[in-house]
Amino acid sequence: MKQSRRVFIKTTSAVTAGVVIGPNLLAVKCAAENTENPICVFTKCLQFLGYDGLGETLAKVGFKNVELSVRKGGHVLPENVKTDLPKALTALKKYGISTPMMVTDILNSNDPVTEIVIGTASALGIKNYRMGYLSYDPGKSIMENLDGHRKAFETLEILNRKYNIHGCYQNHSGVRVGGPVWDLYSLLKDRDPVFMGVQYDIRHAVVEGGVSWPLGMKLLSPWIKTTAIKDFFWKNENEKWKLTNVPLGEGMVDFDAYLKEYIALGISGPVTIHYEYDLGGAQSGDKNPTMSREKIYEYLTTDLNWLKMRFKEHSIDGLFN
Repeated sequence: MKQSRRVFIKTTSAVTAGVVIGPNLLAVKCAAENTENPICVFTKCLQFLGYDGLGETLAKVGFKNVELSVRKGGHVLPENVKTDLPKALTALKKYGISTPMMVTDILNSNDPVTEIVIGTASALGIKNYRMGYLSYDPGKSIMENLDGHRKAFETLEILNRKYNIHGCYQNHSGVRVGGPVWDLYSLLKDRDPVFMGVQYDIRHAVVEGGVSWPLGMKLLSPWIKTTAIKDFFWKNENEKWKLTNVPLGEGMVDFDAYLKEYIALGISGPVTIHYEYDLGGAQSGDKNPTMSREKIYEYLTTDLNWLKMRFKEHSIDGLFN
Protein backbone atom coordinates (compact mmCIF):
# COMPACT_ATOMS: atom_id res chain seq x y z
CA MET A 1 0.00 0.00 0.00
CA LYS A 2 1.31 3.42 -0.88
CA GLN A 3 2.35 5.34 2.20
CA SER A 4 2.26 9.12 2.37
CA ARG A 5 5.39 10.93 3.43
CA ARG A 6 3.54 12.57 6.32
CA VAL A 7 2.53 9.21 7.78
CA PHE A 8 5.99 7.83 7.13
CA ILE A 9 7.68 10.67 9.01
CA LYS A 10 5.37 10.22 12.00
CA THR A 11 5.98 6.50 12.22
CA THR A 12 9.75 6.75 11.81
CA SER A 13 10.60 9.98 13.66
CA ALA A 14 11.90 8.18 16.72
CA VAL A 15 14.12 5.93 14.63
CA THR A 16 15.37 8.87 12.61
CA ALA A 17 16.29 10.79 15.72
CA GLY A 18 18.19 7.80 17.07
CA VAL A 19 20.14 7.36 13.86
CA VAL A 20 21.19 10.98 13.72
CA ILE A 21 22.24 11.17 17.36
CA GLY A 22 24.40 8.09 17.58
CA PRO A 23 24.45 4.99 15.37
CA ASN A 24 26.58 1.93 15.86
CA LEU A 25 29.44 2.80 13.53
CA LEU A 26 30.86 -0.69 13.87
CA ALA A 27 27.65 -2.12 12.42
CA VAL A 28 27.94 0.28 9.50
CA LYS A 29 31.51 -0.82 8.83
CA CYS A 30 30.67 -4.52 9.06
CA ALA A 31 27.44 -4.43 7.05
CA ALA A 32 27.63 -6.35 3.80
CA GLU A 33 27.92 -3.92 0.89
CA ASN A 34 25.81 -4.31 -2.21
CA THR A 35 28.20 -3.35 -4.98
CA GLU A 36 25.61 -3.70 -7.76
CA ASN A 37 22.88 -1.33 -6.53
CA PRO A 38 24.29 0.97 -3.84
CA ILE A 39 22.13 3.81 -2.54
CA CYS A 40 24.26 6.96 -2.65
CA VAL A 41 23.94 10.57 -1.62
CA PHE A 42 25.17 13.31 -3.96
CA THR A 43 27.58 15.21 -1.72
CA LYS A 44 26.82 18.67 -3.11
CA CYS A 45 24.48 19.28 -0.18
CA LEU A 46 27.29 18.54 2.30
CA GLN A 47 30.11 20.63 0.88
CA PHE A 48 30.37 22.47 4.20
CA LEU A 49 32.04 19.32 5.58
CA GLY A 50 35.62 18.17 5.19
CA TYR A 51 36.44 14.61 4.26
CA ASP A 52 36.45 13.19 7.79
CA GLY A 53 33.36 15.16 8.73
CA LEU A 54 31.61 13.92 5.62
CA GLY A 55 32.35 10.28 6.41
CA GLU A 56 31.36 10.57 10.05
CA THR A 57 28.13 12.40 9.24
CA LEU A 58 27.03 9.98 6.53
CA ALA A 59 27.64 7.03 8.84
CA LYS A 60 25.40 8.69 11.43
CA VAL A 61 22.74 9.58 8.88
CA GLY A 62 22.65 6.02 7.53
CA PHE A 63 24.27 6.27 4.09
CA LYS A 64 26.91 3.71 3.13
CA ASN A 65 27.75 5.12 -0.30
CA VAL A 66 28.40 8.50 -1.91
CA GLU A 67 28.25 10.14 -5.29
CA LEU A 68 31.24 12.36 -4.66
CA SER A 69 31.47 15.82 -6.19
CA VAL A 70 34.76 15.93 -8.14
CA ARG A 71 34.38 19.14 -10.10
CA LYS A 72 34.81 22.88 -9.87
CA GLY A 73 33.60 23.98 -6.42
CA GLY A 74 33.16 20.36 -5.31
CA HIS A 75 34.64 18.29 -2.53
CA VAL A 76 37.56 17.44 -4.79
CA LEU A 77 38.83 19.94 -7.36
CA PRO A 78 39.82 18.37 -10.70
CA GLU A 79 43.26 20.00 -10.68
CA ASN A 80 43.95 18.44 -7.26
CA VAL A 81 42.50 15.01 -7.99
CA LYS A 82 45.78 13.10 -7.68
CA THR A 83 46.34 14.25 -4.11
CA ASP A 84 42.85 14.98 -2.80
CA LEU A 85 40.77 12.12 -4.20
CA PRO A 86 42.85 9.47 -2.35
CA LYS A 87 42.51 11.54 0.85
CA ALA A 88 38.74 11.78 0.44
CA LEU A 89 38.25 8.07 -0.22
CA THR A 90 40.54 7.07 2.67
CA ALA A 91 38.57 9.28 5.06
CA LEU A 92 35.24 7.92 3.82
CA LYS A 93 36.37 4.29 4.05
CA LYS A 94 37.34 4.87 7.67
CA TYR A 95 33.61 5.27 8.39
CA GLY A 96 32.49 2.41 6.16
CA ILE A 97 31.50 4.66 3.23
CA SER A 98 32.20 3.51 -0.34
CA THR A 99 32.39 5.67 -3.48
CA PRO A 100 30.93 3.88 -6.51
CA MET A 101 30.13 7.14 -8.30
CA MET A 102 31.46 10.67 -8.80
CA VAL A 103 30.09 13.82 -10.45
CA THR A 104 32.44 15.66 -12.78
CA ASP A 105 32.58 18.40 -15.42
CA ILE A 106 34.07 15.99 -17.96
CA LEU A 107 33.04 16.62 -21.57
CA ASN A 108 36.25 16.67 -23.60
CA SER A 109 38.54 13.65 -23.85
CA ASN A 110 41.29 15.90 -25.24
CA ASP A 111 41.47 17.96 -22.05
CA PRO A 112 44.53 16.60 -20.19
CA VAL A 113 42.72 16.95 -16.87
CA THR A 114 40.02 14.59 -18.13
CA GLU A 115 42.36 11.61 -18.39
CA ILE A 116 43.97 12.41 -15.05
CA VAL A 117 40.57 12.48 -13.32
CA ILE A 118 39.33 9.30 -15.02
CA GLY A 119 42.59 7.43 -14.53
CA THR A 120 42.93 8.40 -10.87
CA ALA A 121 39.31 7.53 -10.09
CA SER A 122 39.54 4.16 -11.80
CA ALA A 123 42.76 3.27 -9.98
CA LEU A 124 41.01 4.04 -6.69
CA GLY A 125 38.06 1.78 -7.49
CA ILE A 126 35.43 4.30 -8.61
CA LYS A 127 33.37 2.58 -11.30
CA ASN A 128 31.11 5.39 -12.58
CA TYR A 129 31.26 9.10 -13.27
CA ARG A 130 28.67 11.61 -14.36
CA MET A 131 29.62 13.95 -17.19
CA GLY A 132 29.13 17.70 -17.42
CA TYR A 133 26.36 19.27 -19.52
CA LEU A 134 26.29 20.01 -23.25
CA SER A 135 24.41 22.94 -24.76
CA TYR A 136 22.60 23.55 -28.03
CA ASP A 137 24.03 26.22 -30.31
CA PRO A 138 20.97 28.28 -31.40
CA GLY A 139 22.75 29.11 -34.66
CA LYS A 140 22.66 25.46 -35.73
CA SER A 141 19.86 23.01 -36.33
CA ILE A 142 19.11 20.37 -33.70
CA MET A 143 20.63 17.62 -35.82
CA GLU A 144 23.72 19.70 -36.56
CA ASN A 145 24.18 20.15 -32.82
CA LEU A 146 23.81 16.44 -32.16
CA ASP A 147 26.19 15.55 -34.99
CA GLY A 148 28.76 17.79 -33.34
CA HIS A 149 28.25 16.36 -29.85
CA ARG A 150 28.32 12.75 -31.00
CA LYS A 151 32.11 12.87 -31.32
CA ALA A 152 32.47 13.76 -27.63
CA PHE A 153 30.64 10.58 -26.62
CA GLU A 154 32.62 8.48 -29.10
CA THR A 155 36.02 9.67 -27.88
CA LEU A 156 35.08 9.44 -24.20
CA GLU A 157 34.02 5.84 -24.73
CA ILE A 158 37.53 5.08 -25.96
CA LEU A 159 39.02 6.67 -22.84
CA ASN A 160 36.55 4.94 -20.54
CA ARG A 161 37.36 1.59 -22.12
CA LYS A 162 41.06 2.23 -21.52
CA TYR A 163 40.45 2.75 -17.79
CA ASN A 164 37.50 0.35 -17.41
CA ILE A 165 35.13 3.00 -16.08
CA HIS A 166 31.58 3.99 -17.01
CA GLY A 167 30.66 7.55 -18.01
CA CYS A 168 27.04 8.70 -17.90
CA TYR A 169 25.11 11.79 -18.94
CA GLN A 170 22.20 13.01 -16.80
CA ASN A 171 18.91 13.86 -18.45
CA HIS A 172 18.13 17.32 -17.08
CA SER A 173 15.04 19.43 -17.70
CA GLY A 174 15.54 22.56 -19.75
CA VAL A 175 16.93 23.41 -23.17
CA ARG A 176 20.34 21.80 -22.86
CA VAL A 177 21.20 18.41 -24.31
CA GLY A 178 19.36 15.73 -22.34
CA GLY A 179 16.23 17.75 -21.65
CA PRO A 180 13.92 15.86 -24.05
CA VAL A 181 15.81 12.52 -23.46
CA TRP A 182 15.36 11.34 -27.04
CA ASP A 183 18.43 13.39 -27.97
CA LEU A 184 20.48 11.18 -25.66
CA TYR A 185 19.38 8.14 -27.63
CA SER A 186 20.73 9.79 -30.76
CA LEU A 187 24.08 10.31 -29.04
CA LEU A 188 24.28 6.88 -27.42
CA LYS A 189 22.69 4.45 -29.89
CA ASP A 190 26.09 3.46 -31.29
CA ARG A 191 27.91 3.50 -27.94
CA ASP A 192 28.75 0.52 -25.76
CA PRO A 193 26.53 0.69 -22.63
CA VAL A 194 29.35 -0.82 -20.57
CA PHE A 195 31.36 2.37 -20.97
CA MET A 196 28.90 5.13 -21.93
CA GLY A 197 25.35 5.66 -20.74
CA VAL A 198 22.77 7.67 -18.86
CA GLN A 199 22.17 8.72 -15.29
CA TYR A 200 18.39 8.61 -15.51
CA ASP A 201 16.76 11.31 -13.40
CA ILE A 202 13.06 10.63 -12.85
CA ARG A 203 12.35 14.12 -11.51
CA HIS A 204 13.66 15.80 -14.65
CA ALA A 205 12.00 13.19 -16.87
CA VAL A 206 8.60 13.95 -15.34
CA VAL A 207 9.15 17.70 -15.67
CA GLU A 208 9.74 17.39 -19.42
CA GLY A 209 7.73 14.26 -20.22
CA GLY A 210 4.60 14.68 -18.10
CA VAL A 211 2.89 11.32 -18.42
CA SER A 212 4.97 10.15 -21.40
CA TRP A 213 8.20 9.70 -19.43
CA PRO A 214 7.94 5.85 -19.46
CA LEU A 215 8.50 5.93 -23.24
CA GLY A 216 11.75 7.84 -22.86
CA MET A 217 12.86 5.61 -20.02
CA LYS A 218 12.23 2.52 -22.13
CA LEU A 219 14.09 4.04 -25.08
CA LEU A 220 17.17 4.76 -22.97
CA SER A 221 16.99 1.68 -20.74
CA PRO A 222 19.93 -0.23 -22.31
CA TRP A 223 22.20 2.70 -21.37
CA ILE A 224 20.77 3.49 -17.91
CA LYS A 225 23.47 2.35 -15.52
CA THR A 226 22.93 4.88 -12.72
CA THR A 227 19.80 6.70 -11.52
CA ALA A 228 19.02 9.92 -9.66
CA ILE A 229 16.11 10.29 -7.25
CA LYS A 230 14.34 13.51 -6.29
CA ASP A 231 10.87 15.08 -6.31
CA PHE A 232 9.12 18.34 -7.30
CA PHE A 233 5.83 20.06 -8.03
CA TRP A 234 4.68 23.07 -10.04
CA LYS A 235 3.84 26.12 -7.93
CA ASN A 236 1.92 29.21 -9.03
CA GLU A 237 3.54 32.41 -7.78
CA ASN A 238 2.38 35.81 -8.99
CA GLU A 239 0.49 34.20 -11.87
CA LYS A 240 3.61 32.36 -13.03
CA TRP A 241 4.26 28.65 -12.72
CA LYS A 242 7.63 27.63 -11.32
CA LEU A 243 9.31 24.37 -10.43
CA THR A 244 9.64 23.72 -6.71
CA ASN A 245 11.88 20.94 -5.42
CA VAL A 246 10.49 19.08 -2.39
CA PRO A 247 11.40 16.08 -0.18
CA LEU A 248 10.69 12.64 -1.57
CA GLY A 249 7.00 11.76 -1.54
CA GLU A 250 5.74 15.34 -1.35
CA GLY A 251 5.74 16.05 -5.07
CA MET A 252 4.47 14.90 -8.44
CA VAL A 253 6.80 11.99 -9.17
CA ASP A 254 4.82 8.74 -9.22
CA PHE A 255 7.40 6.51 -7.54
CA ASP A 256 5.12 3.47 -7.74
CA ALA A 257 4.96 3.73 -11.52
CA TYR A 258 8.67 4.53 -11.71
CA LEU A 259 9.75 1.52 -9.67
CA LYS A 260 7.49 -0.77 -11.68
CA GLU A 261 9.19 0.45 -14.86
CA TYR A 262 12.60 0.12 -13.19
CA ILE A 263 11.93 -3.53 -12.41
CA ALA A 264 10.31 -4.34 -15.76
CA LEU A 265 13.24 -2.84 -17.72
CA GLY A 266 15.84 -4.69 -15.65
CA ILE A 267 17.72 -1.54 -14.69
CA SER A 268 20.45 -1.70 -12.05
CA GLY A 269 23.43 0.29 -10.80
CA PRO A 270 24.06 3.07 -8.26
CA VAL A 271 20.93 4.92 -7.09
CA THR A 272 21.63 8.47 -5.93
CA ILE A 273 19.40 10.72 -3.85
CA HIS A 274 19.83 14.35 -4.85
CA TYR A 275 18.81 16.86 -2.18
CA GLU A 276 17.81 19.98 -4.11
CA TYR A 277 14.97 21.38 -2.01
CA ASP A 278 15.56 24.19 0.49
CA LEU A 279 18.31 23.30 2.95
CA GLY A 280 19.34 26.83 3.75
CA GLY A 281 21.65 26.97 0.74
CA ALA A 282 23.30 23.60 1.34
CA GLN A 283 21.32 22.19 -1.60
CA SER A 284 23.33 24.50 -3.86
CA GLY A 285 26.70 23.64 -2.32
CA ASP A 286 26.79 26.59 0.09
CA LYS A 287 29.54 26.04 2.66
CA ASN A 288 27.78 28.25 5.19
CA PRO A 289 24.11 27.16 5.09
CA THR A 290 21.56 29.06 7.15
CA MET A 291 19.74 25.86 8.16
CA SER A 292 21.14 24.04 11.18
CA ARG A 293 23.24 20.99 10.44
CA GLU A 294 20.99 18.86 12.65
CA LYS A 295 17.95 19.79 10.53
CA ILE A 296 19.83 19.08 7.29
CA TYR A 297 20.85 15.66 8.59
CA GLU A 298 17.25 14.96 9.60
CA TYR A 299 16.09 15.62 6.03
CA LEU A 300 18.83 13.35 4.66
CA THR A 301 17.85 10.50 6.98
CA THR A 302 14.12 10.81 6.36
CA ASP A 303 14.47 10.76 2.57
CA LEU A 304 16.83 7.79 2.76
CA ASN A 305 14.47 5.81 4.98
CA TRP A 306 11.47 6.80 2.84
CA LEU A 307 13.17 5.53 -0.31
CA LYS A 308 14.18 2.27 1.36
CA MET A 309 10.56 1.79 2.42
CA ARG A 310 9.37 2.25 -1.16
CA PHE A 311 11.91 -0.34 -2.33
CA LYS A 312 10.59 -2.72 0.31
CA GLU A 313 6.99 -2.14 -0.78
CA HIS A 314 8.02 -3.18 -4.29
CA SER A 315 9.88 -6.23 -2.96
CA ILE A 316 13.20 -4.93 -4.26
CA ASP A 317 14.74 -3.84 -0.96
CA GLY A 318 17.11 -6.81 -1.05
CA LEU A 319 18.71 -5.39 -4.20
CA PHE A 320 19.85 -2.21 -2.53
CA ASN A 321 22.21 -1.19 0.25
